[in-house]
Amino acid sequence: MAIIIDETRKVIVQGITGREGRARTRLMRGVGTNVVGGCTPGKGGQDVEGVPVYDTVGEVVEAAGGVDISVVFVPARLVKGAAIEAFEAGVKLVMLVPDRVPLWDAMTIAECAAAHDAEFIGPNTLGVISPGRAVIGMIGGRADSARRWFNQPSPGKTVGVMSRSGGMSSSCGYYLSRAGLGISTICHVGGDSVLGLTFPEVALKFQDDPETDAIVLFGEIGGSMEERLADLMKAGRVTKPVIAYIGGKAAKEGTRFSHAGAIIEGDRGTHAGKVKALTEAGAAVVDGFGDLPEAACVALGVSMEAAS
Repeated sequence: MAIIIDETRKVIVQGITGREGRARTRLMRGVGTNVVGGCTPGKGGQDVEGVPVYDTVGEVVEAAGGVDISVVFVPARLVKGAAIEAFEAGVKLVMLVPDRVPLWDAMTIAECAAAHDAEFIGPNTLGVISPGRAVIGMIGGRADSARRWFNQPSPGKTVGVMSRSGGMSSSCGYYLSRAGLGISTICHVGGDSVLGLTFPEVALKFQDDPETDAIVLFGEIGGSMEERLADLMKAGRVTKPVIAYIGGKAAKEGTRFSHAGAIIEGDRGTHAGKVKALTEAGAAVVDGFGDLPEAACVALGVSMEAAS
């Protein structure tokens, strides 16, 4: 199995006729994603990478007999309208790829998603990939590299990956794969301060996935999603092994570490606090990013040689 995306989910692309929309549609279809349509206002009737284009999300939903996921590739100022259009058309998961989405827009999107019993990923996300099955967004860059970089699931030694950094999402998957481990799904939750799915929600999805044996996360200073994951672990709601690396160890109060959501405010969101919370909850927290593969193998009871 896989979480969030597999080859059976019906996917549409909002902004499919733009440069990014076209390029990422090619990637998604190349990996195996079931892209059933796209939309750009005023561009209905066109064709992009063999995918029919419509003027509205509602038209795509009607033509496809329902849609599971919409991937949004529009300018940041248009993201709010695109997301709300998708939710109102009945799409239950919307991925917001663009960065620089205004904070108040992200908050409005969150309210709309909750009102429609829907979820969203991002803003500012590279996406989600289930190796060998499908991808939404742009993880992997090209279909051939996505196939080469990430191992498909392997019984008894498969990990799910979640990250606050787009580049490190791919790096985690790559180095875990080089250690011989299988990957069920890689999820980049995004780097902004207001996000849709965060570590706790994604971890619960991995917990329910019978194909995921352990959870690997690349965390950062700022916010509280790592601490909230630790609370789920302490409550017994996440029982699979968790292996974590937290970036930003040297950051001081007021420091912004790469992403809008990675800023220390007072004693909230510190590196030490996150490490302490996760360690006390039973996670294996490593000091160096390069230690993640070996720690994951140890947590799964396999040697790196055996995994390879």
